[in-house]
Amino acid sequence: MDSVITYLKKIIKPNDYVIVGVSGGPDSMALLTVLKNVSTNVICAHVNHNVRVESKDEEKFVKNYCQKINVTFESMTIKNYNNENFHQEARHIRYQFFEDLIKKYHAKYLLTAHHGDDLIETILMRITRGSTLKGYSGFSKEIDKENYKILKPLIELTKDEIIAFNKKNNIDYVIDSSNNKDTYTRNRFRKNVLPFLKKENANIVHKFYQYSKTLQNYDKYIKKISNEIKKNVYNNRVLDIDLFKENDQIIQKEILYLIFQELYKRDLYYITERHINLLSDLIYSKKANSMIYLPNKISAFKSYNLVAFEKETEEIKSYEFELKDKVNLPNGKNIEIINECEEDDNFICRLNLDQVKWPLFIRTRHNGDKMEVKKLAGHKKINDIFIDNKIPIKQRNSWPIVTDSNGIIIWLPGLKKSKFDKIKKEKYDIILKYY
Repeated sequence: MDSVITYLKKIIKPNDYVIVGVSGGPDSMALLTVLKNVSTNVICAHVNHNVRVESKDEEKFVKNYCQKINVTFESMTIKNYNNENFHQEARHIRYQFFEDLIKKYHAKYLLTAHHGDDLIETILMRITRGSTLKGYSGFSKEIDKENYKILKPLIELTKDEIIAFNKKNNIDYVIDSSNNKDTYTRNRFRKNVLPFLKKENANIVHKFYQYSKTLQNYDKYIKKISNEIKKNVYNNRVLDIDLFKENDQIIQKEILYLIFQELYKRDLYYITERHINLLSDLIYSKKANSMIYLPNKISAFKSYNLVAFEKETEEIKSYEFELKDKVNLPNGKNIEIINECEEDDNFICRLNLDQVKWPLFIRTRHNGDKMEVKKLAGHKKINDIFIDNKIPIKQRNSWPIVTDSNGIIIWLPGLKKSKFDKIKKEKYDIILKYY
């Protein structure tokens, strides 16, 4: 434990506020005791998971110990669980509680009592069920968050070493009865595999720690490369399939994981390997248009060489607006009458009011809509224009269409102009801008 104390004293200043997660078990009680000798501002954070009859007694035990050693005690009780994966949801709630305390006390560090045996178990479990490169590494000794740092200072110690420390220093602790149940995968590894590994190599904890650090270094490098590539292939929640496919498979997979990180943030625990594979199958599907449903009401829509991610909201219904000066559209964009403009792209339309009937209207598409496209003989279906421009299916129903009072389509903003559009040297009365 001397190495742990030395490590903590190098990082934590005596007056720094630190949050430590304490269950009452031997690991967290040892860490709490050690930490009390490093910082004068220790906040004990206890979570009552409310799944065992002993939970209340354990909370009382930790609270009494904190009073004994003069440490601030904070606790919360989980009332309900909504997710089928109890462990993932409990972890999510636990860390949300920790972060609330970080903000409350302006703490710089959050400490947890994960040790070397935990690391081995985690790595073995993830190898067995499958994971990412980072997942296979278990967990890190230090994790940089936005406003604080997570430390796991016991990561190089075995469970036996921690219990020996507690015995030597007369530190009491409680034993979680669920740790003996074979229904939990971690417990089966702990009882059946770990003793074998320790018998094969007494220094196995150190070996797994080095393995973990090696994988984390590789993962860090791959993430750095993938983040740079992601900037070119994914923007505004749209993935360019052609550019994405130019990369090696391991980079592709990392990009998909980074996209999920961006989409889900704190809810990333909903995402599993199955969702990564589901999204990959969508990207490589031969269908021009298809979609998949993801957790938390997020959908991925494939349209030709693009995949767009959308949060499910109330679908935009059909609309029709009269254009006077400016119209704010349901898709978040605007169409406005402006005085002058140098551009002449599809986002600008110049009209001669002798050729179109005022006032103008902006509406959603109707079945059979057609437009006389500029420099193209005859009419073209609006739906065909959407297809040619690879507009995702979901965006077509809300795309603005500009007509005159006779219902003649004169502009498909951002995509195509009609024969009524004028260039700058021709006669026109108004300029419309879509932005």
